[in-house]
Amino acid sequence: MRTSESRCAVEGAVPVKTREKRPVTVRVAAWSARHPWRAIAGWLAFVVLCLGVGSAMGTHKATADDYRVGEAGRAEIMAAEGHLDRKPVEQVLISARNGPLDRAAADEAVRDVTARMRKLPEVAGVAAPVRSGDGGTLRIEVAMKGPEAEAKDHVAPLAAQTAAAQRAHPKLRVEETGSPSISVGLDTQRGADLALSEAITLPVTLLTLLAAFGSALMVTVPLLLALTSIVAAFGLSMIVSHIQPDAGVGANVILLIGMAVGVDYTLFYLKREREERARSGGRIDTEALVELAAATSGRAIVVSGLAVVVSTATLYLATDVVFSSLATSTIIVVLAAVLSSMTALPALLVKIGQRAERRAARREARAAERGGRLPRRGRWNPADRAEPGRVWNALLRPAGERPALTLCLSVLVMLGLAAPALGMQLRVLNKDSHSREIPAVKSYDRLTTAFPELRAQHQIVVRAAADQNGEVASALRKLGGRAQADPLFARNVTPTVRTSQDRRTSTMYLSVPHKLSSPEAIASLDRLRRDYLPATVGEVAGARFAVSGDIPHDTDYLAHQEEQLPLVVGMLLLLTFLMTALVFRSVVIGLIGVALNLLSAGAAFGLVVIFFQHGLASTLFGFDPAATSAIGSRVPLFLFVILFGLSMDYQVFVVSRIREAALRGVPTREAVLHGIGASAKVVTSAAVVMVTVFASFMFLHLAEMKQIGFSLAVAVLLDAFVIRVMILPSAMLLLGKTSWWPSRQMRRAQERGQG
Repeated sequence: MRTSESRCAVEGAVPVKTREKRPVTVRVAAWSARHPWRAIAGWLAFVVLCLGVGSAMGTHKATADDYRVGEAGRAEIMAAEGHLDRKPVEQVLISARNGPLDRAAADEAVRDVTARMRKLPEVAGVAAPVRSGDGGTLRIEVAMKGPEAEAKDHVAPLAAQTAAAQRAHPKLRVEETGSPSISVGLDTQRGADLALSEAITLPVTLLTLLAAFGSALMVTVPLLLALTSIVAAFGLSMIVSHIQPDAGVGANVILLIGMAVGVDYTLFYLKREREERARSGGRIDTEALVELAAATSGRAIVVSGLAVVVSTATLYLATDVVFSSLATSTIIVVLAAVLSSMTALPALLVKIGQRAERRAARREARAAERGGRLPRRGRWNPADRAEPGRVWNALLRPAGERPALTLCLSVLVMLGLAAPALGMQLRVLNKDSHSREIPAVKSYDRLTTAFPELRAQHQIVVRAAADQNGEVASALRKLGGRAQADPLFARNVTPTVRTSQDRRTSTMYLSVPHKLSSPEAIASLDRLRRDYLPATVGEVAGARFAVSGDIPHDTDYLAHQEEQLPLVVGMLLLLTFLMTALVFRSVVIGLIGVALNLLSAGAAFGLVVIFFQHGLASTLFGFDPAATSAIGSRVPLFLFVILFGLSMDYQVFVVSRIREAALRGVPTREAVLHGIGASAKVVTSAAVVMVTVFASFMFLHLAEMKQIGFSLAVAVLLDAFVIRVMILPSAMLLLGKTSWWPSRQMRRAQERGQG
């Protein structure tokens, strides 16, 4: 290996410090470069170990207790203490395929279904059949044993018996629906969606990398590291789920983020190594080139990864199991991608470089034997040049020639795109927004059409002294009478009061014949909490009461998010500023980074509102209108945090190239244009890969994943081609040396350059 001084002789290379003072990224890369097979074997062993241990431990799923928030959560706790909590229920529907229902055939099917269900150990009881108002549908309610959150794991035998009953009565439609079977359908669809996403992203990523490197061998490196990082993250997420329960979204997030950042980090490192190789003209060996790349792009990768981790960690402040699960999955896969870039990537580059050197040496030897002209070593490959090229020169020209005008127009465009976000409407995406391709959801639609009173239910839970049980029951019956006279509630269902064995807890269900997210459903909850409960149960001295159910849970969940939002956003802005300022030793760069991230996120939110809330996605892409009438409640906060983290990828990579040049004494103007130009091609390649990965999620069925995929895709496009090409260079050119305030190191470097 050449000495560090000889490495620094290469024009444009950043000096590598002495061994004692080298950063960890360089030391780790140097060890991997010297022991490539050990590093590769160590990484693969780590991946296998993570997956093996994770598979052995299994995934600990979040329980009902983990989802409780607000008043609805308090009601569920009180009901559980009195053993009056909601039990899992499946509904079996019997109807005619065509024409009127044959009563005799239907009654025979009812007896068959009832007998089959009562034999199952998973079934707690089977209710008598109920006929719909029009007489065309019979409903059999099947109560399951165990808690509601675990029912989907035990619903398969019920579904099998329903299918058997359908085969026995082919002239009728015998179908099953309920929260457990819908959950199973969602899980099945989610698995198919993941396979579809992989089928879309892998070929497009492969073609993008092939265009960037022109070598099939080099293309396999980013894909291999990204995929192994994802596999390691899957295993680690199973292990961590025993500390932080998995809310069922981890696999989607690991694939979504892992493929994007895994390929991006490898791409940054590979492009820098190839630039240094081409620039050196063969004067330094492969191991030294890897160390040079580690000192520059390697450091940027670690900083970018830590930025994503720190920004994502703010989601824990939301104190919500879903956000915590999202944060945990993102952090795990990003750290896995960073680790693979620090260890396995340098080793792979060394082995590939040594292979290329041996082939070049053999060519030289054959040429020498023939007495011919020796081939030139270290020739520049057009894909390795740091210069931007014609297209990027044209894109950078406005910022270079008229920075003030370019800055103003670009910011105005971004603000214009962000404006629709002011009218964003959030809602919890529930059964009303699920894909109608799921059989259990189709059955649910037929159920609620025939029995609209089953669309939603409010569960009123009252806790009082045992000797007040009679007074509580009387107040609840009075409340039920008022509700039955109100058009917001179902009139054909008589509420029943249930009491716990210790007579301290009472509960009653009120049916609501409106869709879960409808204004009428929300109004029924407001009237119940604000008017009916205080006037009835509220008159019982010392009684504690609360309302739960799907509508109250969604309403309280939104209120909880709004309450935590200022804390999460404030902490995110502060941490992003501090990290950027510390990394680049500039308060100004820190402020610019926060401002640019806000512009990028705001524009993405605005486009999401236009496409999904206003229905443009349904018109252009044929999306289900159920997924486009409002924005999922979790989408904005998750996107805001992830976008801040991902934007740091480009921010760190681009500004690092600018800072490198400025530290060599290059004037700020030339350093800005050089840094952005030098990183232009790799930013383009990285953006294409990220956009491909994110855009593939638009074709999934889950409404929230459609919105998240679209938002991330457009945000990356805007970040790569507007923020980093128009706004960032314009701002830094206008600020000049002030961009680096208060860095003394930069001031001295600039003064030396001028001298």
